[in-house]
Amino acid sequence: MTQSSTLDRPAATVVIVRDRPGAMPSLLMVQRAPTLAFAAGALVFPGGAVDDADRALALETDHGLPQDEAASRIAAIREAIEEAGIGVGLVGAVDAAALLRLRDGLHDGQPLGALLTRHDIGLALDQLVPFARWHPAPFERATRIFDTRFYLARAPEGQVASVDTTENVRLLWGSAADTLSLCDAGEGRIIFPTRRNLERLAPFASHADMVAHAAAFPVEKIRPWQEERDGETCLCIPDHLGYPVTSEPMRRVQRG
Repeated sequence: MTQSSTLDRPAATVVIVRDRPGAMPSLLMVQRAPTLAFAAGALVFPGGAVDDADRALALETDHGLPQDEAASRIAAIREAIEEAGIGVGLVGAVDAAALLRLRDGLHDGQPLGALLTRHDIGLALDQLVPFARWHPAPFERATRIFDTRFYLARAPEGQVASVDTTENVRLLWGSAADTLSLCDAGEGRIIFPTRRNLERLAPFASHADMVAHAAAFPVEKIRPWQEERDGETCLCIPDHLGYPVTSEPMRRVQRG
């Protein structure tokens, strides 16, 4: 994930979903290194800031989307490759060797567009389904604020995720409910938006069910606010966007 001291920076995150026969789907998460400035040590979905190369590639690509939306999807695709070695939103000969070449090239600072052209791989931005958009208001302790678009994507068949060992120190697959339980048991940490998104996804038994659910609600900027509820200060979100839990006491809230 590209680091920046700029507040209110556009970012993108992808929830990669692997269906499992007879079980709830697994979601891919990575644990961020404890030395990072944002969400240090937290379990997150792969993602990061939108950069200039993402915007340039969006301008060069025939996609039929608003440019900021296309750049965000490209950023999510790029970050999934960088952080987890997974190639969502790609078409062509996307095998393990190609993904390794893409990942190595990105880690060396080469732009995604040039790498895709070199290896005859195309973008399929429609494979990323808009799910949510979070743009928190700054609090006293905030070091940076990301305007983050969340997407759903099906895990490609046959691809094996691997941790990048730089910004992330662990990678795990698990159902949304299992990840929540893991963190509730003190074996992981998740920040407020991640917890709310896991709670929202936990009831659904397949990628298709999650996509159908996402289509039933508007994608609006979620800007949490503080409010007194039942005598306690809570962090709150709107109640019309599909989230089963819309407030949490500030004393329990985990933030980046």
